[in-house]
Amino acid sequence: MNGNMKKKIRLIDLGEVPAVRSQTCYHAVGYAFGPETPDTVILVSPVNPYVCLGFHQEAEREVDLEYCRASGLPVYRREVGGGAVYLDRNQLFVQWIVHPESLPAELEDKFRFYVEPIIRTYRELGIEASYRPVNDIHVAGKKIGGTGAARIGQAEILVGSFMFDFDKKTMARVLRVSSEKMRDKVFQSLEQYMTTMKEQLPELPERDRIKGIYLEQLSGLLGVEVEEGEMSEAELQKAEELDRLFQSEDWIFQKGPLRRPAIKIHEDIHVREVDYKAPGGLIRLTARIRTDRQRPVIDSVWISGDFTAFPKEGVASLERGLAATPLDEKDITEAICRVLKDSALQCPGIEATHWTAALLKLTVGE
Repeated sequence: MNGNMKKKIRLIDLGEVPAVRSQTCYHAVGYAFGPETPDTVILVSPVNPYVCLGFHQEAEREVDLEYCRASGLPVYRREVGGGAVYLDRNQLFVQWIVHPESLPAELEDKFRFYVEPIIRTYRELGIEASYRPVNDIHVAGKKIGGTGAARIGQAEILVGSFMFDFDKKTMARVLRVSSEKMRDKVFQSLEQYMTTMKEQLPELPERDRIKGIYLEQLSGLLGVEVEEGEMSEAELQKAEELDRLFQSEDWIFQKGPLRRPAIKIHEDIHVREVDYKAPGGLIRLTARIRTDRQRPVIDSVWISGDFTAFPKEGVASLERGLAATPLDEKDITEAICRVLKDSALQCPGIEATHWTAALLKLTVGE
């Protein structure tokens, strides 16, 4: 480990708190942070479910707000980047608020440093977790946790969680997507590429056991003493102020400068949907894209649109033929030509070049 943690770490175990406080607690410690503030670790879970936006996202473009309102799911915005996520009490958040000199200098090294005690805790439980750069924790190729980082006030922030369970169906439902086909694809991808302690273990461990193992690993790895503490009066006042801010419409619905180009399932898997207008009609592609040796590859693709196809089964042949194809012009062109020849697929007004152009749109923003 390359960090330089102080001799003592303050542990703030908040248990279960209202949803908004599960986010504002670490922000508050960050904003109130000073030279004498101890490096701090917060353990907390939300008592009620909610949706949390990444700092740069736009609520209306990322989340199905109508569904969230109808389902009683509040939407908040954090000051850490990343994508929108559904959260509930089935996650135990692990939030670090520390002095910058306590962490390695490089971002990837910060994440590696942060996740190590989480990984060792999982292994102690019998789950063979490992670090997947840049900021994921994997078990046999499936994501069991992601992490985020930010600078808030004078503090460095690193956040992640232990995943007891995860409601993948609700996660897919709260996102604003361009079609139900895209939503189905997101859900299928979450099912295939995410995992939890509930899936990995015959019986879920008690939370106190998880906390005990984690704190033992944290103390041993960093060579520091972990002391239980509480939020200071200044931190509590800031948290109350941020509770109000995070629930205000001005904060939640501010316009962000960035928009996520795809839905990230884990570091190597993204789901993307694109439209391409060919002379013969609209082609819509809903694809799961995986990274294989730093190259984007079509893991699977669904084709729809308002074009005409003869025989209609030929579109299914094209979907099968494109699976595992690298997303570059040469490989895509070869795969399309091969399938068109073998399946005798004809789409009036859509040539091989149109299929290639449509598929290459999947690479935009990668």
